[in-house]
Amino acid sequence: MSKMQYKLLVVDDDPSLMRLLVLRLEAEKYQVFTATNGNEALQVLRSQSIDLVISDLRMDEMDGIELFEQVQHYYSGLPMIILTAQGSISEAVAATQKGVFGFLTKPFDKKELLTQITQALSFSSANGQGRPNDEWRQHILSRSEVMDRLLGTAQQVADSDVSVLISGASGSGKELLAQAIHRASDRKERSFVAINCSALPEPLLESELFGHVKGAFTGAVSEHQGLFRAAHQGTLFLDEIGDMPLTLQVKLLRVLQERQVRPVGSTRSYPVDVRIISATHQDLDKGMEEGSFRQDLYYRLNVVNLKLPDLIDRAEDIPLLANHFLKHTNKGAAGQVTAFSPEAISLLSGAAWPGNVRQLENVVQQTVALSNARVIPASQVRQALADESGYLPSFNEARHQFERDYLVKVMRMTEGNASQAAILAQRNRTDFYKLLQRHGLKAEQFKVA
Repeated sequence: MSKMQYKLLVVDDDPSLMRLLVLRLEAEKYQVFTATNGNEALQVLRSQSIDLVISDLRMDEMDGIELFEQVQHYYSGLPMIILTAQGSISEAVAATQKGVFGFLTKPFDKKELLTQITQALSFSSANGQGRPNDEWRQHILSRSEVMDRLLGTAQQVADSDVSVLISGASGSGKELLAQAIHRASDRKERSFVAINCSALPEPLLESELFGHVKGAFTGAVSEHQGLFRAAHQGTLFLDEIGDMPLTLQVKLLRVLQERQVRPVGSTRSYPVDVRIISATHQDLDKGMEEGSFRQDLYYRLNVVNLKLPDLIDRAEDIPLLANHFLKHTNKGAAGQVTAFSPEAISLLSGAAWPGNVRQLENVVQQTVALSNARVIPASQVRQALADESGYLPSFNEARHQFERDYLVKVMRMTEGNASQAAILAQRNRTDFYKLLQRHGLKAEQFKVA
């Protein structure tokens, strides 16, 4: 990995030292981001995939140690080097014992600084924190704990051939996760083949999956091998499996059991070696109760279940995703939009997003297309969100959003005191804590400094 691909964050409230550090690091071809205090640093971390933090120890509001604790809490494993004056060596040693990668005393030697940076980046990569080992998940941008846990499970099951069922709301990124599992598996050199089971009528869906021989039906002017055979020794992704007709579910189950596929109109079967990943936004348990989804097929597909969180449950990823979409949308824009204003990012982070990541991408594309300025203001984001207000969420999505908004409100009223909030909500304290956990909320978020 070249130095140009590494992103370093320098945090210092001394402008002269900041300039010196930036000049030295950019001369070494690193990408350098800057912040003058801890709060600014955390904002940068929310929007950029930083590989290393270099921070002064003594700063107003939040010192280097407090920043390190925040970094470890929200971005576990991200290495940090602390710069300290001669009189603070004892504190620096204590910081190293807490897990800070290293510290340098001012004035520091350039060679020593670069050596520590190289070691920190190498350590990060060797322990799975750097990007070289994350190529399989490179298209899934996230800094959230809930996504890290999910991706850890996904990587763990990738090398086995067990079937995986990905559940999650529309627009949450189910196909991206399926592709990531394929890239992390032993089948990565073979084909990844995807089909949306709700997009085709039953006869065409059967033909697409299993193939057909010439003359099997009107319009079958040539032989078609089908997606199962096209995905041989690779991965077949069945999106929206909950919409598959019952009669076709029976045929799919037979293929999974026998590991053979018979094209429509043929008397011959072909062996297939395919890893199945399926996805749905529907409640398949309810589907089984109502008789619209076969129980035996469900257990074939749902060996491992991965539940993708809604975007609102990984709100810390919103600035990162918004800036990513801005960068890629801007490639085709007439003007050059460079960033969102802080107020605009705050608006995006606080929105409901019933359409999840797909809706966020739409809003970013709209703001870029209509922007006349280099920095997108909050007013433009507000207008884009208003234009999206016609989106009608499902009942479950609306209930989920109401529940989260209610929890946020009572936690703000009690300034982070969960016990008092539970009393206000007239809920058992244990149940209330479970609700907070379900929605990814922590008491510390609401405590007043």
